[in-house]
Amino acid sequence: MKPFALVASLALLVACNPQEGDTFTLYRNSVLDPDMRLHVATFDSVDGANYNSGNCSIAAQLFGAQPGVKTRFWCEKGRFKK
Repeated sequence: MKPFALVASLALLVACNPQEGDTFTLYRNSVLDPDMRLHVATFDSVDGANYNSGNCSIAAQLFGAQPGVKTRFWCEKGRFKK
């Protein structure tokens, strides 16, 4: 499965009212600005923190492992913050 398809599939698992502490966000930087924080996806399934953290980590690894990728992907606990 392509990494984008995996992330899109995981995004469909978003719940209506998850616990805030169970949410993880996937970020990436920019080739032009390594300090930039760009939102990629938010993982906030009702299945809990371990599930969301694990899926975020898998997505970060898959995106980063694509040939030619020069940006860094990482996960942080919580919702998107600039």
